[in-house]
Amino acid sequence: MRRNPFDNIEEMLDRVSRQVEEGMTAGGLQVPGSVPVDVADTDEQYVVTADLPGYETDDIELTLSDGTLRLEANRTDEEEYPEGRYLRRERTETSASRRIRLPEPVDEESVDAGFENGVLTVRLPKVSSGEDSRRIDIE
Repeated sequence: MRRNPFDNIEEMLDRVSRQVEEGMTAGGLQVPGSVPVDVADTDEQYVVTADLPGYETDDIELTLSDGTLRLEANRTDEEEYPEGRYLRRERTETSASRRIRLPEPVDEESVDAGFENGVLTVRLPKVSSGEDSRRIDIE
């Protein structure tokens, strides 16, 4: 029996697809221009820590929508070098971004963030499911 020559290609595509899915569920794939992050899950909250060296607080925009935390950082260096001329200039504009899908709902009103020494820390308290539950009577 002859094998279909496309079987090997399909097997390879399936393998790559599984690897991408596994990488995404393990916290995401590191993509050039993306921000490296750690996401910790305590019982009460998620703590997202991101390295953003060289950025200022005003350069960073954080948004939370539909269970996804979006982080964008943009920096423009418009200052000229006062003591001479540039031979090479690659640091004029820098941007980085990252999206983090949270596995459980969070209390959006209680989210807080801090930025110190180039490290952004975002605390996202989980929605407490115990307080919102109620007993259901069976008739």
